[in-house]
Amino acid sequence: MRSTPRLVGIDAARGLALVGMIAVHHFEATDADGTSSLAWTLAAGKSAALFALLAGVGIAFTTGGRRRRPTGRMWKAQAASLLVRALIIGAVGLALGHLVPTDSAGVILPYYAALFVLAVPLLSLSSRALVVLGTVIVLAVPGLSHLLRAGTEPVTVPNMTVTDLVDHPLQVLIELTVTGQYPALAWMAYLCVGLAVGRAALSSRAVVGAVILVGGALVAVSMGVSWLLLDVVGGRARLDQVALQSMTPQEYADVTTSGWNGTTPTDTGWWLATRAPHSSTSLDLAYTIGVALAVLGACILLGRMTTTLLRPLAAAGSMTLTLYCMHLVMLSAPAVPGGPTGFLVQVAVLVAFALLWSRHHARGPFEELVAEAAGAVRRKVLAAPRTGHRGAHRKR
Repeated sequence: MRSTPRLVGIDAARGLALVGMIAVHHFEATDADGTSSLAWTLAAGKSAALFALLAGVGIAFTTGGRRRRPTGRMWKAQAASLLVRALIIGAVGLALGHLVPTDSAGVILPYYAALFVLAVPLLSLSSRALVVLGTVIVLAVPGLSHLLRAGTEPVTVPNMTVTDLVDHPLQVLIELTVTGQYPALAWMAYLCVGLAVGRAALSSRAVVGAVILVGGALVAVSMGVSWLLLDVVGGRARLDQVALQSMTPQEYADVTTSGWNGTTPTDTGWWLATRAPHSSTSLDLAYTIGVALAVLGACILLGRMTTTLLRPLAAAGSMTLTLYCMHLVMLSAPAVPGGPTGFLVQVAVLVAFALLWSRHHARGPFEELVAEAAGAVRRKVLAAPRTGHRGAHRKR
């Protein structure tokens, strides 16, 4: 396991995201009184967002970090490496789609793979350009999605499988980018912010403090704007009127509490004023980016103070692909209990595995596979003979 305080903190944040996703898959969305359960209040929508933002941080680290942005042949090598990562992660996700029922868990890996593909043109952008692009995505993409989906209703998209990709490739592409549970075009906002953060001087306390402050400000602003639009301007009354024409009161209460499956209805633009989990509205994106930044910054600061206490989370966070796949397999196994007991059992098993494995290996087994394949392609591109050398046989 990596030992620098910065990396321990980042791995711990990634481990926390994994634990949050496991919690959402095990706990009920609401308590007996109809209010959001503690697990869903803390983790629903936020854990997956943190996972995606940290993907951007990881890509920044593996493509030069603060030292340089890849250009020329190095850009080609890093792009090829990312595409190989996307291919493997996507293939694993599609395979898991055959195993995991949608009502048990939404498999994020195919969407994660799509984000890796979309990251390729971002590799050479500056941090400022990434922040600007992320802001544009937050402000514009949800509205564009709302217009493109006009006349349709949000549906629970089944977990994608290899069969789906072969039989309906265009439908899979649309689901991956616009209509699915983690629509990649909107979720590029997390990637842009993560890339920008990964290129920042995270060894500086001032920079990490700024990350936390920006995160807190985004949370406060998104909550305030949503409240203003819904409860002061009158959006909630309009939503009540429209929603109850197509939903029962219980269904309406459920979606406002536990969230959507990646998109909101298009029967009124007032849905865009909400920030329910997995609604992918501008306010949802801003809110969850803020939470992710604050959590990441806090974990990095904690890593400076103590690596020992964070070691279990950091060990899990250093191999989230492996542990996420193990979690989904266990979730589908009849012998593994559900509910709070299943949550505790899974977290204990996965963290124990991570701690034991990390004693002898720098990466998890799946992470090693992906890194070796991506590294081999990267080295091959860099080692390819250059063509068209000018002046190679210049006359004297």
